Amino acid sequence: MADDYYKILGISKTASAAEIKKAYRKLAMKYHPDKNKGDKSLEDKFKKISEAYAVLSDPEKRKQYDTYGSADFQQRYSQEDIFRNFDLGDILKEFGFGGGRGGFSASFGQAGPRGRSGFSGGNPFFQNMGGGFGQQQTQPRTPGKDIEYEIPLTLEELIHGTKKTITISQDGTTNAIEVTIPKGLTRGKKIRLPGKGEASPHGGPAGNLYIKSNPVPAGGFTIDGNDVFLTKSVKLTQALLGDKLEIPTPSGKTMNLTLPAGTSHKARMRLPGHGIPHMKGNGCGDLFVVINIEMPKKMTDKQKKLIQELKTTGL
Repeated sequence: MADDYYKILGISKTASAAEIKKAYRKLAMKYHPDKNKGDKSLEDKFKKISEAYAVLSDPEKRKQYDTYGSADFQQRYSQEDIFRNFDLGDILKEFGFGGGRGGFSASFGQAGPRGRSGFSGGNPFFQNMGGGFGQQQTQPRTPGKDIEYEIPLTLEELIHGTKKTITISQDGTTNAIEVTIPKGLTRGKKIRLPGKGEASPHGGPAGNLYIKSNPVPAGGFTIDGNDVFLTKSVKLTQALLGDKLEIPTPSGKTMNLTLPAGTSHKARMRLPGHGIPHMKGNGCGDLFVVINIEMPKKMTDKQKKLIQELKTTGL
């Protein structure tokens, strides 16, 4: 289950920047490794609260987190993304913890990037912790740039998923990459392929490749998120008296739909669960049938006479 950063810091989703900082300071004072040497569980706790603070203290990352939710955010953002431009050392100095080779460094051992605690120096989280890990400290390695690739997907591919081979240019070389597209990759969602972006110019990890969806409407269907819309034309008499309609679904089936008597123009009729599956497997969107009442442009004399008779009845 994805971490809830607000719960980790013990704050509400409407917390101000000052409240976020205050909550983190309180937890950092409690769980900082200098105060809990040798306790791996508390070291992990400290990493979690630091990760939560790195996201919620950054207005843009917090906006993305609030928009996409825990699971989607952590799929979109790697640890390198989360801790990029985040200097925990300076923040902890502000709270009264020392940097350099004393204090904070000592809590992780003096044996370099893989000291007694076993933490990896390759993670920007530990590289930026205010002074490093002794004499073998290395500079942060900047990852390569991310690449975004938009791919057209048919309604059938959105419903069932598919495999696509895409061609991208990486560092002047054209490469073919096979991508597994999960069902439900609707507009606005992405999948991340770690290490498939551009190479780092400074020896760091390669960037990520993000695949975005560009849904292609077809067969009279239009797509809005996981919902699908279909316009169905009916005659005036059908709308007045009601009728049974045969409706094609996005999955290729046909359903019977009861058109109630007195249905108005542009009325929406919902067929739940017949839209596009949600990416996380929590059911499907809906199919909405939009009723278009066709008004006759020409009428025969008999039809005009009948309409006149209906007029006298007050209809």
